[in-house]
Amino acid sequence: MSEQPVLLPYADPAFVADPFPLYRRLREDGPVRRAVIAGGLDAWLVTRYEDGLAALSDPRLSSDVRDAADPRLVGQLPDFERESLMSTMLRSDPPDHTRLRRLVSKAFTARRVADLQPRIQEITDRLLDAVVPAGRAELVADFALPLPVTVIGELLGVPVDDRYDFQRWTDAMLVRGEKMPDPAVVNEAWQRMRAYLTAHLEAKRARPGDDLLSALISAHDEQQRLSRDELIAMTFLLLVAGYVTTVNLIGGGIAALLAHPDQLSLLREQPDLLPDAIEEFLRYDGPVSPGIARFAREDVEIAGVTVPRGATVLIASAIADRDPVRFPDPDRLDVTRRDNGHLAFGHGIHYCLGAPLARLEGRIAIGTALRRLPGLALAVPPDELTWRPGGLRGPARLPVTFTPGGRAD
Repeated sequence: MSEQPVLLPYADPAFVADPFPLYRRLREDGPVRRAVIAGGLDAWLVTRYEDGLAALSDPRLSSDVRDAADPRLVGQLPDFERESLMSTMLRSDPPDHTRLRRLVSKAFTARRVADLQPRIQEITDRLLDAVVPAGRAELVADFALPLPVTVIGELLGVPVDDRYDFQRWTDAMLVRGEKMPDPAVVNEAWQRMRAYLTAHLEAKRARPGDDLLSALISAHDEQQRLSRDELIAMTFLLLVAGYVTTVNLIGGGIAALLAHPDQLSLLREQPDLLPDAIEEFLRYDGPVSPGIARFAREDVEIAGVTVPRGATVLIASAIADRDPVRFPDPDRLDVTRRDNGHLAFGHGIHYCLGAPLARLEGRIAIGTALRRLPGLALAVPPDELTWRPGGLRGPARLPVTFTPGGRAD
């Protein structure tokens, strides 16, 4: 294994558009590789499926960024990381993680998600109603983005006029490409979001409704409740996780089908394959890339490589999910693939709580788009598509054409 870290070249549009040739070389070169990832951070990439699966359940690998040695992750945390994500399930370990997940699970139930299906379908049809007469659309801005923003906004009881403020504030805080975001811009966005969430939380406490935030406020377990700061942090996490990755799942899934006309035709002919197709989109080109960060509490041996205490370990799900040892013909998109235990939603105690909602939105959005947009095709050459660099992967724009006039059933 090379001693020098490999640079993931986020300034290279070719890499951003298609990182998988480099990912494949990294996996073939060794199961654990040092790399410079988004934001210029140093990390140890775990590139093979079985090692990644084990690492995601290894208690020596912490989700708490305070276990990291890199001063950019610890000593220079922006306010929103210190005040928000540090108080959520995403960046906590047992016993705090156990308590938080148990309380949130009492509110974010499978039934609550299932009950959203008619409303998600209604929102989907309304968005498509606005574009089908034209015969062309920009499917990220017109469809893949507003759908999950609307769904998570309604789920949390956020007024319609306020939802795109959250999108703007969130975008200001995300790491993209080679550089970390401007700390002043990040902290200003977080302070605006925190002030809004505090006021919104107090309004819901005074007048609870039939929404997830009201349920989170009332959730309790053996006299334990989420504190105000935990509620604010959890609401922030749900807003971010509830739309950013789902935008990428919808946009990325449609982009993958447009790049593979045989699979697009097959899915049109056999719509019952859609649940399997969603899993394949998540495996083939998932919304998180390269993967999921952990921090070594101690020196940890992974696949014969000793990762030092304090190191950032990136379980590279985007690389591991194309491991040929686990997935036959892994670089081929196959919507009929059944044995598809991908790592896109993680594994173990941190398995994504919002996975059922993301799957439901993906199935409804992509299935309805295929039904209502006949003749769907890219409006630009494939090499002119632009992709989001670093951390969260999906098309930034997806201009398409189609035969106008597709109606809702």
